[in-house]
Amino acid sequence: MTTAVELADWRSVGACVNADPDLFFPISVTGPAAEQIQRAKAVCASCQVRDECLKFALSHDTGYGIWGGSTAEERRRSRRRAQRRQRALALAQAKS
Repeated sequence: MTTAVELADWRSVGACVNADPDLFFPISVTGPAAEQIQRAKAVCASCQVRDECLKFALSHDTGYGIWGGSTAEERRRSRRRAQRRQRALALAQAKS
């Protein structure tokens, strides 16, 4: 059985735990920040709890920072795709 403590504990084993937190919160997406984003994503790429991190960001609607190897814009796009899929499924079910 998974407890709430275990679920929250993923943060303590992330690849980013010893990294500079500022790396994951660039001030823009262009210029030097684009390189910063790539460095942050490289840390995420090797992380054993990347999926948990991304799920957290999506479920908490985090609008800033790199979480689970994704930018805020990438997460927004992911949410929009999921919403479109849900609407299409609901429409298909209503028609049947």
